[in-house]
Amino acid sequence: MDGAESDKKRNLGELQGLLLKSLEGTPAPVDYWDPPYCGDIGLKIRADGTWLYQESPIGRMSLVKLFARVLRKDEDGRTYLVTPAEKVDVAVEDAPFLAVEMEAHGAGSDQELVFRTNVDDVVRCGTNQPLRFARQEQTGGLKPYVRVRGRLDALLTRALTYDLSELVVESAGKLGIWSGGVFFRVMDV
Repeated sequence: MDGAESDKKRNLGELQGLLLKSLEGTPAPVDYWDPPYCGDIGLKIRADGTWLYQESPIGRMSLVKLFARVLRKDEDGRTYLVTPAEKVDVAVEDAPFLAVEMEAHGAGSDQELVFRTNVDDVVRCGTNQPLRFARQEQTGGLKPYVRVRGRLDALLTRALTYDLSELVVESAGKLGIWSGGVFFRVMDV
């Protein structure tokens, strides 16, 4: 292992220690932290939800969940891992999270959708955590996302996308899905 590789390995360990210390007992206030930018240490989230460090999968789910708690997507569109002491790049292929479970409660405009992500965030879809649909360039199909927090979204897995499609209804000439009193338009009829 050369010096640069050794520094990057040490940086990940230091980052974990800082995170553990700063997160004791309370949610991470990442939107209020303004640490200096420290560059790219090789963190990446693949489209399938796998977290990588230096192109190697991070196998400890507890570490992935810890890092997920301090992710932030800034107005510049870049995603960062933020601690009180430093901010580093995280390359994200699609969305930083996957929605892996969904429950639908109620019906019509009273329906509420609740999602669980691959890092165990629970999301109640509504005004503050909207559902959105993005068109795929290659196929023209739609990919559904739900807002988790800040500007961070979760891509719904294929299985959940099929489940979600069963909840599509027509309202005022539009096809969409109700959740939390909000109608999320999928497309016009």
